[in-house]
Amino acid sequence: MFRIARKNVLNFNTVEYEIEAPLVAKSCRGGQFVILRVDENGERIPLTIADYDRARGTVTVIVQTIGATTYKLSQKGEGEYICDLVGPLGNPTDLGDCENAILVGGGIGSAVIYPQTAEMKKLGKKVTVIVGAKTKELLIHEDDFRARSDEFIIMTDDGSYGEKGFVTDALKKLLDRGGYDCVFAVGPLPMMRAVCALTEGYGVKTIVSMNSIMVDGTGMCGGCRLTVGGKTKYACVDGPEFDGHLVDFNEAINRSKIYREQEAEHYCRLKGESVKL
Repeated sequence: MFRIARKNVLNFNTVEYEIEAPLVAKSCRGGQFVILRVDENGERIPLTIADYDRARGTVTVIVQTIGATTYKLSQKGEGEYICDLVGPLGNPTDLGDCENAILVGGGIGSAVIYPQTAEMKKLGKKVTVIVGAKTKELLIHEDDFRARSDEFIIMTDDGSYGEKGFVTDALKKLLDRGGYDCVFAVGPLPMMRAVCALTEGYGVKTIVSMNSIMVDGTGMCGGCRLTVGGKTKYACVDGPEFDGHLVDFNEAINRSKIYREQEAEHYCRLKGESVKL
């Protein structure tokens, strides 16, 4: 059993959980993920490690409440326990050869670039952060991002905060300015596809984190497979980060929709609501 040491509601459907898991905290690094179960009858869901504290023996995950399992998790309070937490899984982020990077986070993808921003600053590298959200209310950790980055840009779809537009609008302005040697992008698949299409024209190395469907997280089930450079890869063991210019995003997007109907029905039954797709 793993105790929830801290629960922080970031907005109406996004919650930050700090969970006691000393063995995971001891060896995890930014870019890796964990798989957890809320209870012994629950499904396994992969969540990126947003932060960790080796001294406290805790790992932090940021979760958007959008399905049955994340809804069950949202009903847990501080001091309560979840059944399982396995990790660290996947490979850590490798931005070692990047001296002046742009980190792009769309929606909940901001949780993934959160630890990378701190790591790059710690190494004395320059880092520019772009975060995008539909509205101001969906932004997370704004103050921390400002403190950790050399330049911080906010984009909102509705213009309610920062600049109105998409992350690619801000990214294009930066790339036109020049001097950047790496882009690291995390967010919805269409957003990452758009980022990679843009950066490819500038010849700038681009890394993406693939949030594929997973079951076991060890390469056994094949659920997270994707095509990278014409070859089959598994996000859980070969990734989750890949050269974005080699990823077949159209295939990945189609695969991500496979269980959409079942996911919506499961969540709505749990809450006693009708299914709306």
